[in-house]
Amino acid sequence: MALWDRIKESATQMQTQMVAKKNDLKSGAFRDASMAMCALVAAADGTIDPSERQRVAQLIATNEVLQNFPADDLRRRFEENLDRLTTDFDFGKVSVLQEIAKAKKKPAEARAVVQIGIVIGGADGDFDKTEQAVVREACYTLDLPPHEFDL
Repeated sequence: MALWDRIKESATQMQTQMVAKKNDLKSGAFRDASMAMCALVAAADGTIDPSERQRVAQLIATNEVLQNFPADDLRRRFEENLDRLTTDFDFGKVSVLQEIAKAKKKPAEARAVVQIGIVIGGADGDFDKTEQAVVREACYTLDLPPHEFDL
């Protein structure tokens, strides 16, 4: 099986797993960590173009698990994290990883945050090395082994 096919299959499985746990994923910590993860993956290469920003915002708005939260609130949090990353990527990344760390206390939430990062990263058909690297870094922040997610 080609790498991309495995990534697509994995992202589909992860989305299914998250939907199954949707009722457990309603905390503010999960919301904040998820939006931080989305921004981190979107800006993984240090830049974000308007089409990428729009595509990720659309994925956030249509993700079944994230529908536990008001769409306007999610968009605002996503944009705030993106602004931190685009202003100064290295400094912003520290702040964004702190947001991601909010999900550390609940393993189901922590795993779902990583899964969202993988789903977002693979949405454009290319879960590239920089996106994989930031998701791997988030795994370490959440005390999760990256190999659990094939990273």
